[in-house]
Amino acid sequence: MKIGVLSDTHDQLANILTVLETCRERGIKTLIHCGDLTGFDMVSFFDGFRVIYTPGNMDYATGTIKKRFEGLHEDNFVGEVFTGQLDGVWVAAVHSHIKGQVMGLVRRKRYKWIFHGHTHQRRDEVIKGAHIINPGALGGLGKESRSFCVVDLHADDVEFIYV
Repeated sequence: MKIGVLSDTHDQLANILTVLETCRERGIKTLIHCGDLTGFDMVSFFDGFRVIYTPGNMDYATGTIKKRFEGLHEDNFVGEVFTGQLDGVWVAAVHSHIKGQVMGLVRRKRYKWIFHGHTHQRRDEVIKGAHIINPGALGGLGKESRSFCVVDLHADDVEFIYV
């Protein structure tokens, strides 16, 4: 199963639309967004996807974001931490603005994949058997070029795509 992973979009609609179009072209139906969408008006553009959303420190309207995502698809999830299986593979997702969250998930030794955002820096690292991915940022501070990633959960493949 291939999924799209994005984070820190910070209302950058053009970049969001590029990601969504790329995912549609590749037949990707599930997205993990690791927070800092920022504006709840951006939610409607995700229609047609199953979205797992972990709010970030810049998401001040989290309640509205949650209601809007839940209204788009019955399987959407919005919460501080996602833990569960996607196509039989254990995954976790957080924004990671709370110190120690990612390493706390690593210590559980349950998750094959752990996704996070917040730092605006790409990450592809394995720690204690957990594949830790930060897709980079699509908006906000420009520490690196804009990016997201496509992950094949079963093939252990990560492709960073630059926007």
